[in-house]
Order: sequence, then structure tokens, then C-alpha cells
Amino acid sequence: MVKPLDEKYGTFVPFSERFTDGNAPFAEPRKLEADCLLEKAVEQYQIRNFQAALKTFQQALDTYRELKDLQGKGRCLGGLGLIYYALGNYPEAIACSHQSLTIACQLKDYPTERQALSNLGNSYRHLEDYGRALDYKQQSLAVAQRTGDRRAEMAALNNLGMAHKAMNDCPQAIYYYQRSLTIARELGDIQVEGQVLRNLGNAYHAMSNYAQTVACYEQLLAIARQSPNRQTEAQVLKNLASACYTLGDQPRAIAYQQQRLAIARLLGDARTEEQVLESLAVLHEGLGDYEKAIQYYEQRLSVVKTLQDARLEQQALTNLKTACCAIGDFSRARRY
Repeated sequence: MVKPLDEKYGTFVPFSERFTDGNAPFAEPRKLEADCLLEKAVEQYQIRNFQAALKTFQQALDTYRELKDLQGKGRCLGGLGLIYYALGNYPEAIACSHQSLTIACQLKDYPTERQALSNLGNSYRHLEDYGRALDYKQQSLAVAQRTGDRRAEMAALNNLGMAHKAMNDCPQAIYYYQRSLTIARELGDIQVEGQVLRNLGNAYHAMSNYAQTVACYEQLLAIARQSPNRQTEAQVLKNLASACYTLGDQPRAIAYQQQRLAIARLLGDARTEEQVLESLAVLHEGLGDYEKAIQYYEQRLSVVKTLQDARLEQQALTNLKTACCAIGDFSRARRY
């Protein structure tokens, strides 16, 4: 994946695909200035420099207002809505998106209309106003389908899935996620495919359908491995190991934890290494292989000592003693 995404934000179509503008080459200087500010704000948003983008969008908005450029004003308000949403200011995101929506509908600016509807749906979802959230998301989907915008349709379907997941309606969430996943694969959008697979896996997990959870996470793992970000891969491995353990497949859980351990050591991540070693010890205890469990507990103790965490070191010692006593090796237990 290019960038790990989760259920917090939802799927957005890139600005460059929403705000296409056929500017005339000889437009007046103030119009060109406003257009350049809008483009700069978009770029700042894309690199998640939200405070700078907020300021630049506002500058562009002020200029478009002076020019009485309604389309520019609508697009800036839409951009401000996205910024406020990303900053967690949902009431302000709703206010800006409503203004953007009014202008977009008046001008039949369908990309801006769809994005405003999407942002309204996501904002109301975070405010737990699910009735309005679903209404706006359905309208966003309708605009995307009416205009034949497959990428926007994919985003709308994923966002509808998240709304239903938030309402604990997991079967309906899965229905929308699967439709979004189909389009992501048609478009070859590996980033969104990874996001939707994660969401789909989480929905199956909430329904205690652990076999399907594992199937989704394994597909997500294949995508994560195409990225140089090994931490993303490690997180997917953690989720896979947990799902396999819940499914009762301890050998597979162990295999995934061992892969995660290799990454933690490669990255020099002692905190994660300590956690994985503990998990491996517990998994082997569950299989009755106490000798192997003790080996992992001993490795964990060595790592914990480098962290200089007295509480954690005491916990590691206690686990080691308990495991040694479990096999009747009391002299070994006394060494700890």
C-alpha cells in the first residue's frame, strides 16, 4: 500500500481528479492568482499539511469572492470542508460542505457536488447522526453513478460500508465493501483495495466470522508486502496471528508471529520484539510445549532488560518462573 488507511477518514478521490479546470491561457491575473492558490491548497492537503492548506484555501476563497467567481468559491468551500473534517472539526466541515453543495448544485458542478455530499456523510457519521450520514452517502453514490465516475462510486460504496459498520449493521457493511472492492480491482487501485480489505476483514471479525477475517487479512498482507513500509506489514501480521488464534489455528498464529518477529528485529523495534516474544511463549504454552515457551520467555527477558523497564522486567521474570514450575523444573525457576 502506498499509505495505510483505516476506517477513520473514509475513501477520498484525489483532488486532481475532482477539480479539473480548463483555465483559459489568457485569464485575468486575479483569476490566475486564485487558481494558483487553490492548486497550492490542494497540494498542501495531499501531503497532510492541514493548517497551511486551511490558510491557503481561505486566501483563494477571498479572491474568488472578490471576483464573484461562484465555481471557484464552491470548490474552495468544498476544500475547506475536507480540511475541517481531517482536523476533526465536524460542525465546521458540515457548514462549509453545505455551502459548497448549494453552489455545486446551482452550477451542475458534479465532482464538487459529489465530494460535498461525501464529506457531509462522513462528518455526520462521526457525529453518530447515522440517518443523515446514510442519506448524504446515498446521494453521493447516485451522483457518481449518474456521471459514470467509477472512482467516485468506489469511494461512495466504501463510505456507505463504514456508515453501516458504525451502526453495527455488519452484513450491509460487507455488501457495500465487496462492491467497492470489485471496482478497486477493476481500476487497479491497490491503495484503496488494501483499505477496503482491511475494512472488510474488520466487519467479518465483528461478526465472529474468523475464517473470512483471515482470508481478507491474507489478501491484505500480499498488498502490504508490495510496499517498502515494513511496519504496515507487521501490523497486518499481528492481526492475522490474532485472528488465527481466535479461529483455533495456533500453528498458523505462531507462523505469523515469527514473521512479525523477524520484521521487529530487522527494524530494531525492541518494544514490538518483546511483545511478539511474549505472544509466541503464550502460544507454545497453549500447545503444551513448555520448553519452547521458556526459550521465548528467556529471549523476552533479554530484550526487556535493554528497555530498562522495571515493571516489565518483573513481569517477564514471573512468567519465566511460572513456566519452569509448570514442567517441575524448580531449580531453574529459582534462578529467576
